[in-house]
Amino acid sequence: MGFLTSHGPRSARIAIAARLLLGAALIAAGTGHLTFARLTFQAQVPSWVPLDADFVVVASGMVEILLGLGLVIPSPFHRTVGLATALFFVVIFPGNVAQFVEHTDAFGLTSDMARGIRLAFQPLLVLWALWSTRALSLFVPAKA
Repeated sequence: MGFLTSHGPRSARIAIAARLLLGAALIAAGTGHLTFARLTFQAQVPSWVPLDADFVVVASGMVEILLGLGLVIPSPFHRTVGLATALFFVVIFPGNVAQFVEHTDAFGLTSDMARGIRLAFQPLLVLWALWSTRALSLFVPAKA
């Protein structure tokens, strides 16, 4: 795991680029939650969630935008934001599982294979959030 915990200049530049890309993606997704993709996101809210689907979509969109801003704005708190972002990806995972189990089509995910691939990539998003903010080093100590 040397590259994942490395703090060399090349690794640091890649991590910063990855953090900025993740932040931009979260801002874009959050904006979609609040605007053009709002109805599509509502359709993805599992039936077992005891809250209004529109509230869930708006709230999660706002959280995504805030997390995205926390990743792109220069700050000494990127590790904390990275942990929060990773936790967010863990919290929404059951919704992605529900989309797979309930065969909900959305965002081009129109087959069980496509929805399954999305599920397989969810842990990578968690890792991306932790690595790009150096929060992963809180769990995996760097080599001495």
